[in-house]
Amino acid sequence: MRLGINLGYWGAGMDSDNLAVAQEADRLGYDVCWAAEAYGSDAPTVLSWVAAQTESIDVGSAILQIPARRPAMTAMTAATLDSLSGGRFRLGLGVSGPQVSEGWYGVKFDKPLARTREYVEIVRKAMTRERLSYEGEHWTLPLPGGPGKPLKLTVHPQREHIPLYIAAIGPKNLEQTGEIADGALLIFPSAEHLEDTAIRHLRAGREKAGLTMDGFDVCPTVPLAIGADIHALADNFRPYTALYVGGMGSRKQNFYNQLACRMGYEKAAAEIQDKYLSGDKDGAAAAVPHELIDSTTLLGPVERIADRMRAYAAAGVTTLTLAPAGFTLDERVAALRAGTDALERAGLVS
Repeated sequence: MRLGINLGYWGAGMDSDNLAVAQEADRLGYDVCWAAEAYGSDAPTVLSWVAAQTESIDVGSAILQIPARRPAMTAMTAATLDSLSGGRFRLGLGVSGPQVSEGWYGVKFDKPLARTREYVEIVRKAMTRERLSYEGEHWTLPLPGGPGKPLKLTVHPQREHIPLYIAAIGPKNLEQTGEIADGALLIFPSAEHLEDTAIRHLRAGREKAGLTMDGFDVCPTVPLAIGADIHALADNFRPYTALYVGGMGSRKQNFYNQLACRMGYEKAAAEIQDKYLSGDKDGAAAAVPHELIDSTTLLGPVERIADRMRAYAAAGVTTLTLAPAGFTLDERVAALRAGTDALERAGLVS
């Protein structure tokens, strides 16, 4: 099992340290450094900045939001970043959610599976550098009846095939991801529930495409905190979990809330959402079960982290992306080092 790091959103208060964290991950042999975007910083700018000041670690978008860019623009960005980084870019895509898609980008959040499939097909075709033409439900290139003509990408990516990931949570999205992508970006992964909540759906998609799970990258992001007091460490993640389970999306369309329900936390998920949407964020955080936090994070001393890593590897995880917690750079770097130590103790170093 490989290790990655997720820098999260730029502008979250730790910007001055993020480059140092990425450089330390590079020195420690981490496989990939991911950056996110929502409606603040954009991922490509952050990734180009990190790639320019690291040596061997891959840089990946987790995610580039599909409603934010035309597919041809995404292909241009991916090819440029891969060329500039010396073949170290990984393209992660996702549809975002209804509030961001419609509220920030002005793009209707409808038929997300069909839009994702067409988007991936166009991006892949553009990056082959053949002349781009496409007829679909959501995109037609060139536009009919006008002066447009099929063009081809002028930038040469470093690699012939840039790895493409999709952020997926729901069963249908997971199945399609297994069918059309090279990897899946997962969030709130519980090793104990991963087969039912994700792997079996990814496997079904792979089988649909005549493929196996060999070579497919199962890549969840897991917060990491080192210490002796498990409950105290878990409490630090209550606001984070409450935000996603309670407030990320509407009452009817919250994919993280639905995931918590599939893991058996229906009653708690409903309470968290009720409190969060009513404005009681502290109450929502208090309603998050300790077991939900503990099963979707890496908490405790290094020995316990190593045990949890074994469980993730046994569940099918191939790249475990860590989000190291800490209020200072030294704390975050120490967490990174503990991650590599735990991987070695777990006997999972390839």
